[in-house]
Amino acid sequence: PRLHALDHTRVGRARPLPLPPGRWRAMTGAVQGDIRVAVVVPAFDEAERIAATLASVPAWVARIWVVDDASRDGTAAIAAATPDPRVTVLRHPMNQGVGRAITTGYRAAVAGGADVVAVMAGDGQMDARDLARLVEPIRSGAADYVKGDRFAHPERRRMPLARRSAGRALAGLTWLATGLRVSDPQCGYTAISAAAVRRLDLDDLWPRYGYPNDLLAQLAAAGLRVAEVPVRPVYAGERSGVR
Repeated sequence: PRLHALDHTRVGRARPLPLPPGRWRAMTGAVQGDIRVAVVVPAFDEAERIAATLASVPAWVARIWVVDDASRDGTAAIAAATPDPRVTVLRHPMNQGVGRAITTGYRAAVAGGADVVAVMAGDGQMDARDLARLVEPIRSGAADYVKGDRFAHPERRRMPLARRSAGRALAGLTWLATGLRVSDPQCGYTAISAAAVRRLDLDDLWPRYGYPNDLLAQLAAAGLRVAEVPVRPVYAGERSGVR
């Protein structure tokens, strides 16, 4: 694993090493074909969970980009110490917000040759068993951007009632603002094609919590196709991300 500190003039504009020659063939039944899938892992103070999160990433993923958002607890060092050669750690010198961490990862993954870029948070709340389901609509050409939908999963009742109610309200507001009928706009478990990333104004995206709605607005304005797939809601050991 490699650890790269980004100076303040280059945050979000890392120049990563290219992927090894050749293309990575997905090895699951749900994801097939010659596509290179990268996973971006935004992380802030996730020393307790980052190792398990990285260990859960399926073997068919080509590259893992951990973007440490100036953690204070050794998250970056733990991620860099993982023996997985797919892992590269990019570290913001100051906290920029989860949205900025994701755009840093998007840039690195696309520059590194990924065809599809997924986001799995460093807190372990995104089940890796659902990753193939997120990637498949992009691989098949059915969508440009895919969001997880926790409300459509059979285990949705594990979510706190207040969160389910708030999610429904936010879905309505998102539809009014963007014209997109999205059931779970705040779910951060996503996948996007490299072509779609290139059409986004990453510098203009809201850098902190709330970025999912801003990203959806850009996707809608660009006429990109958005889909949702059921994903498991995971809340073990949760710390609220609301700021």
